[in-house]
Amino acid sequence: MVAGVGRCGAGGVGGGWERFVTPRAFEVKDLGVLPYAEAYQIQRRFLDEVIQARERGPNGSVGVVLLLEHEPIITISRRARDGNHLLADEATLARQGVGVVETDRGGDITYHGPGQLVAYPILDLNRLGLGLHGYMRALESAVIATCGRFGIHARPEPGATGVWVDPSAGGTAAKICAMGVRVRRWVTMHGLALNVTTNLEHFRLIVPCGLVGREPTSMERLLGDACPPMDRVKSALVQDLAAHLTAKTAEAESA
Repeated sequence: MVAGVGRCGAGGVGGGWERFVTPRAFEVKDLGVLPYAEAYQIQRRFLDEVIQARERGPNGSVGVVLLLEHEPIITISRRARDGNHLLADEATLARQGVGVVETDRGGDITYHGPGQLVAYPILDLNRLGLGLHGYMRALESAVIATCGRFGIHARPEPGATGVWVDPSAGGTAAKICAMGVRVRRWVTMHGLALNVTTNLEHFRLIVPCGLVGREPTSMERLLGDACPPMDRVKSALVQDLAAHLTAKTAEAESA
């Protein structure tokens, strides 16, 4: 089974969370707030380590889940048309302190910034016995469960990735969590971004995920003063990731 949540350590690449030593355990490392480029290089390093661990034999960790917040940044996938979904000019971006960077994940265009919980699972899907579809459904289910712990009814949206909530009065569903992944040799990179206390005004700089007319939301917008602190959301998300990856792995093994 996949490991449950461990005890929070000192943070950073050298700290993080304890790993439960089980045949399919994953580590959790809390990296704090990082620039996107630095976090990307950390992902690449861990991806190489996970691939090397697979080559050494079948035992050991299935990988690591990195938890962090980014400094304000807009990320655009390498599909050329996605640049049309950047609405702000350079002067506006500079004035608001938001950078722009190209990324190799799937998906379109999105915003990352403080108050948004980013989880980058660097996991060996071969060891988990999962295909990409099952993995993505596990991520969605984990976020839905985490939102539910705090009284938010979230759900998937037909024809769109990520996790959504229904509007309070009319309108369309609002996205609370964006998702985009990349897989190399069946090891995952990138992952999900859950809006906790994110500055939603920065999403006005883009067409989020290329979906016209679909507004983002956050736990803070939905819960007000009852919004949980980031540490509680992190703990809940790790527990729910473990539970739903475990469930999908068991489902795949019994198929």
